Amino acid sequence: MGQLRSVIAGVGAYLPPGVMTNDDLAKIVDTSDEWIVERTGIRQRHRADPGVATSDLAVEAANKALAAAGKTAADVDLIIVATTTPDLTFPATAAIVQRKLGAPIGIAFDVQAVCSGFVYALSVADGFMAAGRSQCALVIGAEEMTKLMDWSDRGTCVLFGDGAGAVVLVPQEGEGTTDDAGLLGFALRCDGTKQDLLYVDGGPSTDGQVGKLRMQGNQVFRHAVVNIAEAVTAAAADAKVAVSDVDWFIPHQANLRILNGVANRLGIDEAKVVTTVDRHANTSAASIPLALAEAVEDGRIQRGQLLLLEAMGGGLTWGACVIRY
Repeated sequence: MGQLRSVIAGVGAYLPPGVMTNDDLAKIVDTSDEWIVERTGIRQRHRADPGVATSDLAVEAANKALAAAGKTAADVDLIIVATTTPDLTFPATAAIVQRKLGAPIGIAFDVQAVCSGFVYALSVADGFMAAGRSQCALVIGAEEMTKLMDWSDRGTCVLFGDGAGAVVLVPQEGEGTTDDAGLLGFALRCDGTKQDLLYVDGGPSTDGQVGKLRMQGNQVFRHAVVNIAEAVTAAAADAKVAVSDVDWFIPHQANLRILNGVANRLGIDEAKVVTTVDRHANTSAASIPLALAEAVEDGRIQRGQLLLLEAMGGGLTWGACVIRY
């Protein structure tokens, strides 16, 4: 019996040209390159200029993904943007992206699961395709996290950066086996009781402010390694594959210690881990598609290979996805 799968037809990424190094940060906050690298593995991050919106980054990444897929904006019938830094309170950033791309009237909305947003958005798009409601979907992770920073808080401002990554999904008939190309399995989680570990201290219905990012880093780290490992195992079971079968592990780029801790807990060879955190820092929902695009573009990831994606973010939300590329 055949099965309709959501297949990645193209990937794209965009990083704003402005770069902020650790030495640059040391000029405005009490920190140093050595301190940041030792604790996080981060050496630099990209920062969008004033007046550049999240949708601008998203459109750049989307156009690259469409070109890689051999599609145009006219083909797109579904746009999902995973972001925690929208252009406006409303409309959705996806609606703005639709307008800027010149895509036809279709479905467009945002998903807000912070750093887990891209994995959540893939799952949502997969549901639309399985129901026959989309023939060409753009799933975008786009963030300008630097605009949520308290630049006097060295525990958070050194961690985040800006960027966008996108994939084009198309439906394809498979055999219903793990050899099929496409999205094979998911595990999505949220524990709202852990809100105070990672949040932004403002919002439209509370104080009418954008707010600044606040985090209890040690507590987030403690939950991350255990919870992500559980979700990865569950996603692999949902896909009916073994974690040991994975060719490439593409984690959310939060902190090098978390990446290595999860990989070690799962028994994944570090040579299979796609790492961009040293150059991109934590770009929240954009980090996975940015890393995916880099590994596709440099030739590491090849068609037919098995990919494992995972993320954890504010909420706390976390999740994992298995994909046959």
